[in-house]
Amino acid sequence: MSEPEIPSEIEQGEERPVEREPVFNLPPVVLAIIGICVVVHLVRVYWLTDEQDFALLVRTAFIPIRYSGRFDLDFYAFSSPFTYTFLHGGLAHLAINMVWLAAFGSPLANRFGMFRFSLFFAATGLAAVALFWAVHPLGQEPLVGASGAISGMMGAAARLGFRIDRSSGKAAFAGSPLPMAAVFRSRGVVTFLAVWMVINLVTGLFGFALGFDGEIAWEAHIGGFVAGFFGLRAFDRQPQADQGR
Repeated sequence: MSEPEIPSEIEQGEERPVEREPVFNLPPVVLAIIGICVVVHLVRVYWLTDEQDFALLVRTAFIPIRYSGRFDLDFYAFSSPFTYTFLHGGLAHLAINMVWLAAFGSPLANRFGMFRFSLFFAATGLAAVALFWAVHPLGQEPLVGASGAISGMMGAAARLGFRIDRSSGKAAFAGSPLPMAAVFRSRGVVTFLAVWMVINLVTGLFGFALGFDGEIAWEAHIGGFVAGFFGLRAFDRQPQADQGR
């Protein structure tokens, strides 16, 4: 009986290279949103004049008074509740939002898929401005930033109990959404909710002192969070059989 053939790599004492995950292992849809936000901010800062930047804000930021009946509803009245998420008030605002987007958006995008995640981002961003408008119907300050939609991702993560599945090689939130009773029995979820509320309260009241340009729209954060927390199932693509495990 002949001896089994030994692969040349082993015969020469060489080891096969170990595959490693990329350092920036973010889903394409999350990278796309981050890329758009960064490019838009760089264009505003280094390319546009003050007059051009003001014109851009008027057209693409969310301005509550636009819907008061005092102005005609043009194309931008319908597009700005979505485009405002790609604008940011400063470098700190942009950097913080992009970090949170990468942290909470990546596992959610891996669970939802690109299309459903894009719809989720748009819907929670819309819910954010809806509550902001309800509180400030005659507000003239432009609302900008992706934090409302990102708060929606945090709400979805809390509803999923922050359970992560890495079996596919891509971190994704796993399991079925927690029932309300289970949410409030989970120490980790309750702690997160408490900390999240405190952070929003502090940044809303003392945003200027913390170095943020403009006021922090805590109303938009709450609107997005509630939409993500309660609307998670509408965007989830996992079969019900898997959710029941």
